[in-house]
Amino acid sequence: MYDTFKELGLVPEIMKAIEDMGFEEPTPIQKASIPAAMEGKDLIGQAQTGTGKTAAFGIPILEKIDTTEKGPQAIVLSPTRELAIQSAEEMNRLAQYLPIHALPIYGGQDIERQFRALRKKPNIIVATPGRLMDHMKRGTIDLSHVQILVLDEGDEMVDMGFIDDIRTILAGMPEERQTMFFSATMPAPIRELAESFLRDPVLVKIKAATVTIDLVEQEYIELPDMQKFDCLCRLLDMENPELAIVFVRTKRRADEVTEALKKRGYMAEGLHGDLSQQKRDAVVRQFKEGTIDILVATDVAARGLDISGVTHVYNFDMPQDSETYVHRVGRTGRAGQTGLAMTFVVSREIGQLHDIERAIRRKIRRKSVPTLSDVIEGNQRIAIENLQEASRGTGLEE
Repeated sequence: MYDTFKELGLVPEIMKAIEDMGFEEPTPIQKASIPAAMEGKDLIGQAQTGTGKTAAFGIPILEKIDTTEKGPQAIVLSPTRELAIQSAEEMNRLAQYLPIHALPIYGGQDIERQFRALRKKPNIIVATPGRLMDHMKRGTIDLSHVQILVLDEGDEMVDMGFIDDIRTILAGMPEERQTMFFSATMPAPIRELAESFLRDPVLVKIKAATVTIDLVEQEYIELPDMQKFDCLCRLLDMENPELAIVFVRTKRRADEVTEALKKRGYMAEGLHGDLSQQKRDAVVRQFKEGTIDILVATDVAARGLDISGVTHVYNFDMPQDSETYVHRVGRTGRAGQTGLAMTFVVSREIGQLHDIERAIRRKIRRKSVPTLSDVIEGNQRIAIENLQEASRGTGLEE
């Protein structure tokens, strides 16, 4: 078993994209699936929504695409247009340094536009079953060179009544291919499909993350990436957290956010994998003692930290999967205390947020970007609370 993406021997272009996306280490489904998928084995992956499945099949697909050949070499079947778009976007981010494009095809989109896109002969097609069958009947998608077929969210496909369509699609694919099924549960129709169409599949089963975040108030703000820092500062001014952890996706981002906070006068330090153990220990000690009250951390650096009294968690960057979300948010609201977790979401990540909501079986409340008057009001409230606290200490309230 490997612990980092580097150990997989991926092509440099994919490694660079993974680093840009801030994936420091693989999620459990990625860890278990990618080696078998890269060996060309058929695979059944049982894992909840929001566990990083797209990269689990996307990375092996990108490794295997022959860029000298035109036309679809991999087909990913998605139950909904939203998931098709989300999966295609993530695969295109993974392929950003490669001459490979994943094209989403779904019902409700202009068919003429799809014809034009298909004439460019993309190597990967992410499609809903109905629209893919439509193109198969019209002869506008050539499936003769497909080497990999992925069925994503298989149980949702069953619930939506796509099972017969999927049988038709599978029967129309080249027999010599690699097939991967991903599903949160394994209903009988999916098991029957697997028995009929998969050859000696590897079974990967990932347990759902333990959700222990009931005491944490969870909110999100949708905003462009460039507005995140100003929004964070306003929230810090309004909420005046005793101890806060700001989670970011990359080491570079941790350094940038830390420096920017320090320039604005906040007591902040960064924590990431490139720091020496001595420096990391010093930062954690300062945070525990309250010398600094804001810790800017990557997920790997924050793992295993034993820090109590964290009042606020800010997800400056969206977590990669629901397990990471639970891990981050669980840093606050400990020992019976309440806590607040705020997640910054850019518009293309809304689908990922819904995946997390489904995984934790809870709605995350939407908030607006705080205005300057909100900040002033928050500051006044904090000043009054501080005065009340000071008066209690001197006995003046009598």
